Amino acid sequence: MTVPIIIAAVIVAYLIGSIPTAIWFGRVYYGIDVREHGSGNPGATNTFRVLGKKAGTIVMLIDIVKGLSATSLATLLMILNVLPEHNLVTFKLIFGVTAVLGHIFPVFLSFKGGKGVATLLGMMLSIHYEVALICVGIFLVILIFSKYVSLGSILGTLAFPTLLLFVPRFKTSEPILVIFGFCLFIVVLWTHHKNIKRIVDGEENKTYLIKPKK
Repeated sequence: MTVPIIIAAVIVAYLIGSIPTAIWFGRVYYGIDVREHGSGNPGATNTFRVLGKKAGTIVMLIDIVKGLSATSLATLLMILNVLPEHNLVTFKLIFGVTAVLGHIFPVFLSFKGGKGVATLLGMMLSIHYEVALICVGIFLVILIFSKYVSLGSILGTLAFPTLLLFVPRFKTSEPILVIFGFCLFIVVLWTHHKNIKRIVDGEENKTYLIKPKK
């Protein structure tokens, strides 16, 4: 009975991640498909650019909740005695990664989705909220000074395994978390490879969290 339940949970995690928040929100409340504007990416960053801060914030928060809720399915299964406690982190990783993959390859959008950073953040919050919040801080600092969301996302992701590995307060007894963190960094690099090229070429769109004074 346990295996079918876990398989069902994986499917649910994928479907949660696949919810195309930016597309549905833009169409319902603005009559706009964000894929037809800005960078064409169906994610929170492009929603900020196309629909503004309010819409972008709502989409981002929903995408974070997607990752948080999908990852927390492991906690629910543990409470229901489907999973043993010593396997909790492993299954949080499985469900969380599945949700992120759902966001990147959503069944509702012919498997062409966003970059999954907000959903990834929700996953990290469920696994280790302290380190995740520091990563958010690093992301914001880099965004404010560089104006590049992509650069903030890449370095914020790299900070997760780095903090777990080198900062005594956050050192983990779960080596799989560190390995996962660096693998995740590679994935984020891959999903942002076009952004990296545009940054190098000086063509990347800038996002002003704090508007410059005129």
